[in-house]
Amino acid sequence: MDKTIDCRGMACPLPVINAKKALSDFSEDGVLTVQVDNDTAVQNLTRLGNKYGFEVSHEKKGEKEFEVSIKVEAGKVEAAAGADEEISCLVPSGGERVVVISGDTMGSGDEALGKKLMKAFIFALKSQDRIPDKVICYNRGAFLTTEDPDTVSDLKDLSDAGATVMTCGTCLDYYGLKEKLKVGIVSNMYDIVEAETNAALIIRP
Repeated sequence: MDKTIDCRGMACPLPVINAKKALSDFSEDGVLTVQVDNDTAVQNLTRLGNKYGFEVSHEKKGEKEFEVSIKVEAGKVEAAAGADEEISCLVPSGGERVVVISGDTMGSGDEALGKKLMKAFIFALKSQDRIPDKVICYNRGAFLTTEDPDTVSDLKDLSDAGATVMTCGTCLDYYGLKEKLKVGIVSNMYDIVEAETNAALIIRP
């Protein structure tokens, strides 16, 4: 079976949510085509397809028109769904540690001091015996993965050590930083909520 869904005009993370819902409808092999109007959605949908182990391709149809094609194997959809149900029944123990950073300063008060503390916090993260599994940056936290050379360098070290550094795509777009991302991946609200929901420990500076 083949299916096409139109997600043009939808704000993040709706294209991913709708695509995941459409994938669950496949009872046999086929192709899911998702129409979107921005590159962030293309990247997020590609990651979704790869997460299932599917072959993903995309085509630019116009200035703001893209089609993402996901080659669906029904057996893998069922296997992934079953795994999700099994994991959701377990109480996290020793699971993922997720660091959530919502700004480019740490604490409230003097801005210069706050930025200095944030740099020290990120530097200290990579010196821990166990580094975080994920570092999520949103709102002004997006500046840490784009414009601050010190934090970019330290986050690259964390990434090289195995941490997944995720920056909110909507935030990058809002602050005009999309083309300046220097470390990690562009993420979306669905993946951010999923990471926080499944985390055994969430750390906020």
